[in-house]
Amino acid sequence: MVLSVIEVSSTSRQQFIDITDRVEGVVNKSGVKNGVCFLYVPHTTAGITINENADPSVVTDIIETLERVIPLDGRYRHLEGNAHAHIKSSILGHSACVLIEDGRLMLGTWQGVFLCEFDGPRRRKVLVKIIEEKV
Repeated sequence: MVLSVIEVSSTSRQQFIDITDRVEGVVNKSGVKNGVCFLYVPHTTAGITINENADPSVVTDIIETLERVIPLDGRYRHLEGNAHAHIKSSILGHSACVLIEDGRLMLGTWQGVFLCEFDGPRRRKVLVKIIEEKV
């Protein structure tokens, strides 16, 4: 098993940061040919998702829709002013799993891995654990 940490600095309050290349780098460095790549975000106001990374308007549409459904200025009880971020990260989730075959992430043609920032700017971590398939 290989555990790595990807550190990311977000630059705005809400954004999706494409970390696909960084995750692929961890997989390459691990030397694992076949297995599973687990991704985990240990933060309560950030999440992770796999979605289209070819057309940036997809990410814009997701962020704008989340903002309409879960607005920054909603009637929340949480006093820190970031309840919207907690809700958004809970909906998107804090983990993802991608298969590894022949040393490569088995993402679809248009898929990428995104760290989802909902309470930035902040420094975030994505924990990456790679488990090799035993034959």
